[in-house]
Amino acid sequence: MPTYRYRALSDNGVIVSNIIEEQSRNAVIKKLKRNNLVPISITEPLVITKKKVNKAKKNIQGIEDIMKNVDTSSIMNGKERKKKSFIQKINYELSKTEKITTRDIVVFTQNFYLLKKAEFNNIHALSTIIQSTENLTLQGILEDILAGLEAGENMYTTMEYYSDVFPYIYINMIKVGELSGSLTQSLEQAVTYLEDSEVTTKKIKKILVPNIIQFAAILILLFAGTIFIIPTIQDVFAAVGAETELPPISIWFSEFLTGLQIYWYIPLLIIAVITGIVFWYVHTPKGKYNFDYFKYTMPIFGKLIFALDFSRLMRAMLLNLNNGMRIQESLEVSKNVVKNYVMLSIIETSINNILIGQSWIDPFEKSGLASSMIIEMLKIGMQTDLSSMMEKLVEYMEIDINNIMDKIMAVLPQVVYSIVGIVLIFFVVVVLVPCLQVYMGNFLFDAYADLF
Repeated sequence: MPTYRYRALSDNGVIVSNIIEEQSRNAVIKKLKRNNLVPISITEPLVITKKKVNKAKKNIQGIEDIMKNVDTSSIMNGKERKKKSFIQKINYELSKTEKITTRDIVVFTQNFYLLKKAEFNNIHALSTIIQSTENLTLQGILEDILAGLEAGENMYTTMEYYSDVFPYIYINMIKVGELSGSLTQSLEQAVTYLEDSEVTTKKIKKILVPNIIQFAAILILLFAGTIFIIPTIQDVFAAVGAETELPPISIWFSEFLTGLQIYWYIPLLIIAVITGIVFWYVHTPKGKYNFDYFKYTMPIFGKLIFALDFSRLMRAMLLNLNNGMRIQESLEVSKNVVKNYVMLSIIETSINNILIGQSWIDPFEKSGLASSMIIEMLKIGMQTDLSSMMEKLVEYMEIDINNIMDKIMAVLPQVVYSIVGIVLIFFVVVVLVPCLQVYMGNFLFDAYADLF
């Protein structure tokens, strides 16, 4: 009976290879199909003629020899043969409530972008990613999104139910991509947004966290020193009859803290009332608008926040314009990537200007928030090719954002050091000066002079 060597594709997508004895090639094909294998190639082994063959090195075997003598179809059941240990089962149960980090979202978005770039459809791409997602909490959310896709819904529709997992801006980037037919580009932007946000957060934390810890430590020393050390020094002065007095600021701060200990509920109530009023005001339409305007005009971070929002808006508009949308439609869809009420009001005014035949750029110019460079580029784009000019504008915005970040990284440490320095000076005057008086023993000379 002739011997055939075959290569076939399993229903799990695994290519298997083996040697089989059958009466004919057709018999081999039928047997493979009965075993749910799709034939790729079926060949008869070549007849080996006697000739001098170079001796193979010890402990080295060619891959061809392995494929001829091993039934690789056994690999198919490898996953099913594995049994989870007791510890693995415990870890599996614990991972069901595992926290979803920003890094998890970044990895998911990167994988999804790569699959979309490889022309996978949404359902195929998402189902592929689910199989390789280790975080079971995220896996469950992705399965819910997949179910929505299979039911004919958009991805962003299901994502909106998980706003505690996916950032607002991220969801609306996906929304813009799905509505404009440019999901691949939107995913690329989302990856950039998440990575840039993560890098920016790390930079700011690197500066703030050590200084905040230092600031808190000095405050604790200030309060503890004033509460415990100052009264002790006063008792020492009184016991020896010295006329030396503590610095007035030390006495005042000590009395202030003593009163604070007795009437602690008064400042606590005042802070609670002020916090409640501010919280209520910020959640009113006018308060929300004023607070968002403050975000754009605040010292240090204001320019950065505006630049990031405006850059996202321009990127979204560029995607929509490249997909054939008009400026009005592009603004209408792109506004979803912005959450700030001030920016949204500017966009709404721009849309209204288009309806009455005026320039949509005027509201951005009159707001005083956009730089003259941005406005001029948009105006020139309207006279030439807006899409081409917007591409250059996006590049300019990236450079501008990096420059703003460099300035913040240079200024922020100085601001923090100044605050810490003021508190440190106050600590020296209030606590350390009295301690130095005791250490130097000046009060003993005063007491000795009083005796004689």
